[in-house]
Parts: sequence; structure tokens; C-alpha cells
Amino acid sequence: MILTTNDVLNIIRNIAEVIETNKQYLTDLDAAIGDADHGINLDRGFKAIKEKLPQFLDKDIGAILKNVGMVLVSTVGGASGPLYGTFFMRMGSIALGKKAIDDKDIVAMFEAGLSGIKERGKAQAGDKTMIDAIEPALNELKKSLEDGLKFNEALSIAVNASYSGVEMTKKIAAKKGRASYLGDRSIGHQDPGATSAYLMIKTAAEYMDKLQ
Repeated sequence: MILTTNDVLNIIRNIAEVIETNKQYLTDLDAAIGDADHGINLDRGFKAIKEKLPQFLDKDIGAILKNVGMVLVSTVGGASGPLYGTFFMRMGSIALGKKAIDDKDIVAMFEAGLSGIKERGKAQAGDKTMIDAIEPALNELKKSLEDGLKFNEALSIAVNASYSGVEMTKKIAAKKGRASYLGDRSIGHQDPGATSAYLMIKTAAEYMDKLQ
């Protein structure tokens, strides 16, 4: 798997469109256990990114992702802006100066992004956050590649693991963010952050699958 600068820009554009399509769904999920603004906030951030994409055409992949992260931090309210912003900026730090990235780069970027979210949010898997969709995907991606599967096969397994992580958030109480104030009353509700993370992972995977 090789992703070029143009591929990364296309993935970001596709993510922006998916977030726009699902902004009300994400906001409705957030209304049950949060501030009822997750989808609206994320959509605002990715709309700002889409407007800036022409300015990124001559930049390397690392610089593109760092710029995406900075836009999210500056335009998305609540916790999701700094968390997703950190995710993209940390990914960008791995790809700095590169016009193309391969399988190993993608895994390393994924690891760096997840680490950034954990550090910024002081959260772990099982806290009912976006980590519950990201960490299972990364773990399964790494395991599948170590087992010798092709990258697109490993991606498919990773996406399924991410979805399972989202489903798992319905069964646990929130330990972080606004939802944590509800305690056990948050059980039964799907985490909006995990859901948006899954949508991003699925969108990126679908694009990469077409390149195989």
C-alpha cells in the first residue's frame, strides 16, 4: 500500500463529506449523554478544512496532516477539537517531509495519533470515548499484518473491530467528559466520539481498499 499526497487529500475530503452527512446523527447521539453538539462541531471543523485544502496541494503529507489538526483545534469546540486535532498532528509528525507513505508508515502514524489522544484526554480503552473505536482497529490492523494478511484484508478486519468497539460503548458507563456526570445512566447509549472515529476509519479504509 502506497498513499500519495493526493490520496491523503482525497481521504480528508471524503471524511469531511461523511461527517457532513452524519452530523445530525452524531449530534443526536451526543444529545443523549453530552452537549448535543458533537456532529455540528465536527462538521464545522471539516468544512473549514475543505475550504483550506487548495492551500495544501504543494505540501508534504506530514504538513497536510499537521495543518488539518491545527484547523480542528481552532474551529471545533468541546473536547473533540483538541483530541482529533492532536490525533492528526501526531500522525503528521510521523509523515513529515514525505510525499508518499507505505504500510509501515500508516501503522506508525495510527499509533502516534492514538498515543496523542490518550495523553491529551487522559483516557484509556473502556472509558467510553473515541479510543474505544480507534484502539481495537489499530490492534487488529497490526495483528493481521503480523499474521501475513494483505493490507486491504487487514484493513477490513480493523474496520470491523472499530465497529465492535462502538457497539461495546453501549454496554459501559462513561468515565470521561460530560457523559461521565451521568454515571451508570450513560449505559445503553452509544458514544458519539467513538462513532465519529469509526466513521473516519471506515472512510479511510474504503478509499485505500479501492487502491489495491
